[in-house]
Amino acid sequence: MTRSPYLKDIPLDEAVRLFHEKLRAYDLMGNLGVEDIPLSDEAAGRVLTDAVFALRCSPHYHSSAMDGFAVNAVSTIGAQPTCPVILKAGSQAVYVDTGDLIPEGMDAVIPIENVESLDQNGDVTDIALIRSPAFIRLRSGVSPWSNVRPVGEDIVEGQLILPGGEKLRPVDLGALAAGGISKLRVARKPLVAILPTGDELVPLEKTPQKGELVEFNSIMIAGQIWEWGGIPRRYQITRDNLRQLTERIKTAADECDLVLVNAGSSAGKEDYTAQAVEELGEVIVHGIAVRPGHPVIIGFVDGNRKGKNRKIPVIGVPGYPVSAAMTTEILVKPLISTWLGLSSPSAEWVQAQLTRKITSAAGDDDYVRVVLGIVNGKLLAAPIARGAGVTTSLSRADGITVIPRMVQGIEAGESVKVQLLRSKEQVNQNLLTIGSHDLTLDLMAKHLPCFDRRLVSSNAGSMGGLLALRRGECHFAGSHLLDPVSGTYNTTEIQRMLPGRHLIILRWVRRDQGLIVPKSNPKHILSFEDLRRSDVTFVNRQRGAGTRVLLDFHLEKMQIKADEIQGYEQEEYSHIGVAVAVASGRADCGMGIAAAARSLGLDFIAIDTEEYELIFPEGAELDPFVRPIFDLAHDGKFIDEVRQLPGYDVTFMGEIRSI
Repeated sequence: MTRSPYLKDIPLDEAVRLFHEKLRAYDLMGNLGVEDIPLSDEAAGRVLTDAVFALRCSPHYHSSAMDGFAVNAVSTIGAQPTCPVILKAGSQAVYVDTGDLIPEGMDAVIPIENVESLDQNGDVTDIALIRSPAFIRLRSGVSPWSNVRPVGEDIVEGQLILPGGEKLRPVDLGALAAGGISKLRVARKPLVAILPTGDELVPLEKTPQKGELVEFNSIMIAGQIWEWGGIPRRYQITRDNLRQLTERIKTAADECDLVLVNAGSSAGKEDYTAQAVEELGEVIVHGIAVRPGHPVIIGFVDGNRKGKNRKIPVIGVPGYPVSAAMTTEILVKPLISTWLGLSSPSAEWVQAQLTRKITSAAGDDDYVRVVLGIVNGKLLAAPIARGAGVTTSLSRADGITVIPRMVQGIEAGESVKVQLLRSKEQVNQNLLTIGSHDLTLDLMAKHLPCFDRRLVSSNAGSMGGLLALRRGECHFAGSHLLDPVSGTYNTTEIQRMLPGRHLIILRWVRRDQGLIVPKSNPKHILSFEDLRRSDVTFVNRQRGAGTRVLLDFHLEKMQIKADEIQGYEQEEYSHIGVAVAVASGRADCGMGIAAAARSLGLDFIAIDTEEYELIFPEGAELDPFVRPIFDLAHDGKFIDEVRQLPGYDVTFMGEIRSI
């Protein structure tokens, strides 16, 4: 057995080439098999393996295209408003409903609204009797085959309805049924095994204790498999045990077409996936130069399904959610398409302008998730949290941009190519905010879909938001920058950073700022003076955040130096991030808002009250696209929800001032 490189990162295209070479060698680059299924609503999404030809015409008889009277067109010749033609009902004119058979000897239908119904005496009958008159009177003639659906108008017997390789849509099912098709030959759906591994994992239904993590990657991956046309089979959690893992992979290989082992693909002492695959077969790749997602394993093992020996591909999928999602997107999605006989899925790409610099390690293809928004006619891409474990980046992202290996970063303002994860229609509804985060923005995001808008945000701090406004890179920015001299918020910094610019400030909320501490405050932290203590660890906000500006203002007043505070350089990018750091024990306290502390059951020591405002370009309040935010500021239901947040005052919400 030839051992492959072990955790030796190779370029992605090289890894894909090796994978496909082996798939071809093992005759795994086509359909895995076919099956006959009945034509039903459940056939939607299946892939035809053979061309389908009509077994009968549709319609298979001459039928009426509307309600009216079937006639022989010749009998209507000469009918005019001043010289009508009268036909005897039953012999010269027969009432038909839409879809009815056209009687023998007749070749046209006169719509019911163009007919006058007459009784035996030649008088116009009651409207209720129009379907059974003695005579009908026509004031215009019709040409042959008017308002008639002739045989084969839709489908002709023997006509090709759909070629092979088509993924069936609901409308296709209708065409097939019309053509007399009752059975379909389709590609067999690949059965994909998903094996979550790890001693720390517990099932979704169990409440995790410290040291335990809820296993949810298999749910996410299974959803991807369903979406791509496969059938996922989720196996129970496998512990970090080589023998158990080897047995599970062998069982899955005998039952499925592809085995995905989630986690355990690195080179730690309890990472057994590569060793298990080697014992059962061969590892051809261990490590791909992509971020996130380095420790990917690709191998093949023997399988025996229904007495048939074959090679089964095994992919070791990294345990971090973002890495797992990316690995399956890159390697599994195209493989399922190949097995179903579909062309490789084509991604939709757009060009966008980057809102801030991205740095990247050389040597890796770096996949960066972004949110998108159209501002001043430009499509902008704002990077969001990049950690391999940041699951929310998967659901928040509008697209992905790739920084090629050997490129160590991309500057703000540069044009990047973005693969869309949402439709262009959805992106066109995005309101992009960059700046300071506040919990009211989450409430805003909940209400905006009622206005056909979607809020997307990049937390860059108050100063970062003003910089984005200066460059025209967001629809609005949240800010709470204190001017220590005047004691006012935002105006001084706006005039300094955006001199000469006309801006609209939407007054939003006043909120309590202070120290977030654990429940019952075990270390009895009462003021900033306590931050000097050697037994107290602090967690800070990032540079440029309004909370950090407020903190530094108070520290300067109290003549407390940054290097006296343990943890001053430890940064979080949101109030919730600070609260989580305290709740998890990573820090003893941090600066933030009362609502963030209360949301996690922490205690709060009020220090100050600040103003948080929304800053817009001039004229935003008249812009129909942005206007819903101004409307929400006067919406009673929304205001009541904000009022319920601890430490919030909505007295001035909705007032507008300009600079």
